[in-house]
Amino acid sequence: MNDSLADTASLLILLAEDHAELRGDIRDELREAGYAVIEASDGEETLAQIQAAVPDLILCDISMPGCSGYEVLRVIRDTRPDLADTPFVFLSALSDTREVIEGKRLGADDYLIKPIDFDLMLATLDARLRQVGRMRHKVAREIDELRQAMSGLHQQASQQAFQAATRALDLVAPGMVLLDENGSVLFANRAAQQLADTTPGLSLETRFATSSPGDRQSLRHTLRMSLAASRDGEERVDCLRLSRPGKRRDLLVLVCSLSRDTAQPGKEPVTVVMLSDPEKRAHVSRQVLARLFGLTPTEARIALALTEGQRSDEIAERMAVSPTTVAFHLRNLFQKTDTHRQADLIALVLSGSMAVSLE
Repeated sequence: MNDSLADTASLLILLAEDHAELRGDIRDELREAGYAVIEASDGEETLAQIQAAVPDLILCDISMPGCSGYEVLRVIRDTRPDLADTPFVFLSALSDTREVIEGKRLGADDYLIKPIDFDLMLATLDARLRQVGRMRHKVAREIDELRQAMSGLHQQASQQAFQAATRALDLVAPGMVLLDENGSVLFANRAAQQLADTTPGLSLETRFATSSPGDRQSLRHTLRMSLAASRDGEERVDCLRLSRPGKRRDLLVLVCSLSRDTAQPGKEPVTVVMLSDPEKRAHVSRQVLARLFGLTPTEARIALALTEGQRSDEIAERMAVSPTTVAFHLRNLFQKTDTHRQADLIALVLSGSMAVSLE
């Protein structure tokens, strides 16, 4: 998605409005502006529509028979994290501040007051869709910068230069393992070696592997997919957890494919594995994390807590807030980072940590 209204033909709007005449007028205006439109006449039909298609924006009346717009929004925010970055705009005949506050509390992005000013409506939708486009572009750029930084390690002119570059990774806080096209370990920094030494069953000798029955197949599959992505020139980032005995928190693992240098087949890293121990403090400050992704201090604190392996209920208890408050901030985190699952969010935070450390 880019910033041009000329691209609206590729965008799908879900319009939920129980008054047929008004719904028809809004639909016609949207289609004339170039949007594709699907319609719903009540809350239940709205929820059914999002099971059949994924809209780019939801335009929803508040006062509908049966399931209200508030309930539709609540269900979507609670059960559809994949729609966390989908703008939700309310249509309302009420301009009461309390109505606006309630909608904002539930996660609404904007309001349009009836009678609808169609020029204002189109400008509002365009602004919200542009915002989503900027966020997605920002996240893609950050992941690309991480990949370029790592790819630079194997663009050295000599083995001596490569060794000098990898030695610098011993200064990087996260554990890092570089794998060649066959999945063999080319390099593991000091932090990775320490984690292997203190994690029973974790091996870095020739292959990055675990003897844990519950994790072995998952790790092998993830590494195979990353190596295949590198061979095909594709970008791939996966996040998984490796269990540890006793009451120790799971080890967090980020696997990232790298572009290949065909001039030196077999001698270059094509996959980087990043290891993070949630029992240790995160190495990126809240302030840095907030700047990286445009987070509020509370959102940054919750994001770091997730990288430490804490569950939502644990975060709520630690911060002395309700689980609903944590869920509200999580929805904002998903929206700002263009992620849909906690695993993806953790992967992105770790990627940001890696990029900052390299810089």
